[in-house]
Amino acid sequence: MDSGDAWVEGPDGQRFWGRFGAAGLLVHDLRRGVLLQHRADWSHFGGTWGLPGGARHAGESAVDGALREAAEEAAVPPDALHVLFESVLDLGFWSYTTVVAQAVRSFEPHMADVESIELRWVPVDQVVSLPLHPGFAASWPSLRARLAALSD
Repeated sequence: MDSGDAWVEGPDGQRFWGRFGAAGLLVHDLRRGVLLQHRADWSHFGGTWGLPGGARHAGESAVDGALREAAEEAAVPPDALHVLFESVLDLGFWSYTTVVAQAVRSFEPHMADVESIELRWVPVDQVVSLPLHPGFAASWPSLRARLAALSD
């Protein structure tokens, strides 16, 4: 267990994973869509679809944390990606950073630990058809708009 692997409790009693915040990786492949993770039933909001990610280590940047977590959970090779932008949800006492990257070469993710039920490339226009993790569902419209703006 890393020093960042712990719950943080907000003023209203809500719990968030990651003593130093958390980060997730949204990989976009122009041909296949975005890489999503079907979260293990035992995990926070288990059974929903979201991004490979998790708690950041002490002193770890959001980009490094997201890349590490995606490699650990989905065998995403960092050298197959070009980071495009970051989107931060900052609650003051805890933050979550979505790191958005473009696949610069094709790769096949595979479940590299027990945190996933499934990994899948999902066409951008079909993402909302899945039962999404609430945090990802809330951020998806703005993330999708920013991805679309980069394609224009």
